[in-house]
Amino acid sequence: MTDIPMPDPAPLAYFDPGDGRKIAYRARARHPEVTGPTLLFLPGYASDMEGTKAVEIDRFAAAAGLSYVRFDYSGTGSSGGDFADGTLDRWLDEILSIIDLLIDGKVILVGSSMGGWLALHAALNRPDRVAAVVGIAAAPDFTDWGYTPEQRQSLVDTARFETPDPTGGPPRVTHARFVASGTALRILHSPIAIDCPVRLIHGDKDEEVPVGVPFKLLDSIHSGDVQLTLIKWGTHRLSEPHEIEAILRTIAVLAERLS
Repeated sequence: MTDIPMPDPAPLAYFDPGDGRKIAYRARARHPEVTGPTLLFLPGYASDMEGTKAVEIDRFAAAAGLSYVRFDYSGTGSSGGDFADGTLDRWLDEILSIIDLLIDGKVILVGSSMGGWLALHAALNRPDRVAAVVGIAAAPDFTDWGYTPEQRQSLVDTARFETPDPTGGPPRVTHARFVASGTALRILHSPIAIDCPVRLIHGDKDEEVPVGVPFKLLDSIHSGDVQLTLIKWGTHRLSEPHEIEAILRTIAVLAERLS
């Protein structure tokens, strides 16, 4: 990984899914001699396409000649809109619009945390387009189990709560409508009718997404080709060099197999 020079980033571009939203993305073209699905990276909650994992996958895709798209949900990063308007169904609609409007052929979805949850829904909505799913510390249904009693009480009292930003920025605000959208998109309470390959990568010291969550996914997804990689001492970020290496190795094997 560290021996591969950082390529120039694909130019920042924007697209409108049909209702005036300004969604920022970077699309790296496939090398003419390379075949296979396009990689599509789905960020986590309040994250964007310039994070460590998104950029390292870009480095890998450039070296492998693979097509790669990364983007920012509306209200985050370089995209237009207000973060307060963000809901899971709104952001899922943006993912599906990218698949439909910006990508030709098959797609490997690589979803981080909340992006892993949305990747599962995208696979359910586009079974003919999604060739595989990679969930990095995937957090399905985190609006059910991911909040403290104090945060839930704040949602009742004020329809919102704040959490500190780990990077030192302004506090992150979670709104009641986002939580309601999560309730509508719960996925762990019933069998998940996904038949494509699914790869789950999780840290055994993840304090944000309990390790029982990927095991529940392993049991719930219909596909017989589901694998869980558990990384010792791995936290929720999974951004250490050996953790990034495990992620890239997983993507490389899938891309080669599906080319």
